[in-house]
Amino acid sequence: MFSALARPAGAALRRSFSTSAQKNAKVAVLGASGGIGQPLALLLKNSPLVSRLTLYDIAHTPGVAADLSHIETRATVKGYLGPEQLPDCLKGCDVVVIPAGVPRKPGMTRDDLFNTNASIVATLTAACAQHCPEAMICIISNPVNSTIPIATEVFKKHGAYNPNKIFGVTTLDIVRANTFIAELKGLDPARVNVPVIGGHAGKTIIPLISQCTPKVDLPQDQLTAVTGRIQEAGTEVVKAKAGAGSATLSMAYAGARFVFSLVDAMNGKEGVVECSFVKSQEADCGYFSTPLLLGKKGIEKNLGIGKISPFEEKMIAEAIPELKASIKKGEEFVKNMK
Repeated sequence: MFSALARPAGAALRRSFSTSAQKNAKVAVLGASGGIGQPLALLLKNSPLVSRLTLYDIAHTPGVAADLSHIETRATVKGYLGPEQLPDCLKGCDVVVIPAGVPRKPGMTRDDLFNTNASIVATLTAACAQHCPEAMICIISNPVNSTIPIATEVFKKHGAYNPNKIFGVTTLDIVRANTFIAELKGLDPARVNVPVIGGHAGKTIIPLISQCTPKVDLPQDQLTAVTGRIQEAGTEVVKAKAGAGSATLSMAYAGARFVFSLVDAMNGKEGVVECSFVKSQEADCGYFSTPLLLGKKGIEKNLGIGKISPFEEKMIAEAIPELKASIKKGEEFVKNMK
């Protein structure tokens, strides 16, 4: 039902290098010195959609900002260092992207990151609620299934909550699904679009291959194998990096793609669709990722799950208990904060 609206995956990113500037998006990256933050900041600096880029971290941001500021594109860049400079980084921002936190190491699940990253996300979103309450908040920090409920509860505490403006960035799951399906079927990955719904961890990642455009037919064994690969693709990278980090470059690409789609929609472009983990009534769950029609004020319309196969129905049923537990964990964290 939404595939007619969706544009080829990755088009937003490539387009961002070629369009004339429309509006002046002011974007902040919180966690800008890290493995995701640096390449993400580079992609944002390279885009004519961005007029001001503010970078925040607890180390190295002046150097990262100085380095990026030499690039011959229009976005001005400034680095902010440490909690006392965070308010200035956020003032006037239209979009805030949060990749801050610790990366996964071999043997770790996304949930293992919870204690460290929950505190980081709570602190940073509290600052956003105070200093740029109208901004779009895009959270990359894992576990996304818990950090989005944390952001929601923090914004509620500050009386600044708008469900249409808080996004869990699950775009990497879509990017991976598009790539893997294209490889299997000998297609151009830029023309493949697989919606991925649910959450952003293991079996909560549910690729809707039955809704893929162009339509693809896979025998059940191939379908099971590629679905499993999409669900565990993050672990594939963690293992390959052998303790030196998790998916950083592909995540930066996916994060940039999501931001460019959001900014395009904020500029009035119609028919911009991206999947994201958000507050939702779409499944028996308080939060759920589905394709969203984006607009000037964030989520314009949740396009829902659509028609799915029995295989996909079963995956949703199996994912719900884990999703609910992760959501509850995030909500409880904020409740018990001092």
